[in-house]
Amino acid sequence: MFASTTSATRPRRHMSDGNAPEPVRPGAWFQLALVTVGFAINFWAWALISPLGPLFSPDKHKLAPAAYDKALQWLPFSGHHPLTAGQASLLVAVPVVVGSIGRIPVGALTDKYGGRVMFPLVSAVTILPVLVLGFWAQSSLVAMLIAGVFLGIGGTSFAVGVPFVNGWFPPEKRGMAIGIFGAGMGGTAISAFTTVNLFKSHGGATPFVVVAVALALYAVAARLLLRDAPGRVIPSTPLVKRLVGTAKLPVAWQAGLLYTIGFGGYVAFSVFLPLYLKNTYTLTAADAATKMAGFVIIAVIMRPIGGTLADRLGSVPVLASSFAVVAGCAALAAGEPPLQGYGTPVFLVLAAALGAASGATFAFIAHVADPARVGGVTGLVGAAGGLGGFVPPLVMAYIYSATRSYAIGMWLLAACSLGALALAVTIVRHTALEAVAPAAGAASARQGLAGVPGTKGPASQGCSDASV
Repeated sequence: MFASTTSATRPRRHMSDGNAPEPVRPGAWFQLALVTVGFAINFWAWALISPLGPLFSPDKHKLAPAAYDKALQWLPFSGHHPLTAGQASLLVAVPVVVGSIGRIPVGALTDKYGGRVMFPLVSAVTILPVLVLGFWAQSSLVAMLIAGVFLGIGGTSFAVGVPFVNGWFPPEKRGMAIGIFGAGMGGTAISAFTTVNLFKSHGGATPFVVVAVALALYAVAARLLLRDAPGRVIPSTPLVKRLVGTAKLPVAWQAGLLYTIGFGGYVAFSVFLPLYLKNTYTLTAADAATKMAGFVIIAVIMRPIGGTLADRLGSVPVLASSFAVVAGCAALAAGEPPLQGYGTPVFLVLAAALGAASGATFAFIAHVADPARVGGVTGLVGAAGGLGGFVPPLVMAYIYSATRSYAIGMWLLAACSLGALALAVTIVRHTALEAVAPAAGAASARQGLAGVPGTKGPASQGCSDASV
């Protein structure tokens, strides 16, 4: 099905001496590891509220009286009044939407100032809302919502890391490198495994204090050890003008639509799956959070695999295959399959496909976008993906309150995935082909000049068109 697409859209190898691919810069792997750790810590902070959603919203209609009375003791709000399903969905979604929209200016600022400045800055600023949530905001829903707005800053770290990593690696390895960085979204799994247990065992402030300490240590380490890639291009045009220009690029809106389904689906499940499992399968908050962590881990593992496959095979085949799998799994999940039967494999395969689609989307950006605009494109695309994760929890909460089932929401995910599949094999494929053609032409021209008197063969690759 994708035979002609694979070879045509595969990224061209940039040659450093006419024979060998361009090498990875010295120190690149260390810088990649450092920003991946930072991304995981910031995402851990960003996802602190999500595992607490089910704990704060026990369902009186699905719990026995004794179990419901026991669940009320964990409520931190005055009067111990539980949240409704809609309030809990809003609480877990607010950091998502703020972190998503915030990626647009943060990505553009990263193009200007670099990751060495922006990563420790974002990490340090996120400490404040984390501590506010731990020591003050749990007294009321309104206070938690306000603090959740600023907690969203941690989610903007994604728009810092992608252009930072992109600058350190040659084009044929950027999909893999950005996929490895994207594995830092496993910070949501750390939150899922630890937040509820720490909250119950050591007090409501404990999980927030732990994360605040981790953020502070990382901010100091990042400031001391992070280095922007040599030769980083600093844009000179004003911020607003750059944002408008970036928004007009085909790669921005195309990748944004793909990421809305791929990463948006992941975010939606990572913040809403505990509530979904609690309401659909009557799991406890701890059990639901643990299963959500398993979902996240599979998606995290598959993200760099998706990016690596896109480097080798081309982005379009990986995107198309991933979205086809997402559509099939969502259709199966609409039937509420038993977790003890085929339900668990369905959700895990769904997680794998969403992770691979996310990795392949940013491989597509790395292969197509101008390196000087990667931060701006990442901000816009990341915002689209985050917003794609903000809307579904609210829609699912409304559907559940009206039908006491999430089936309609799963069918909507299946339909959207089929739309993304169609986009990938048509318009996105065309954009990828257009990006490959000039690179192939330039490579042929350089090869032809190798034997022309007055040129320096392969070394002339660094010459501008004017000098040639």
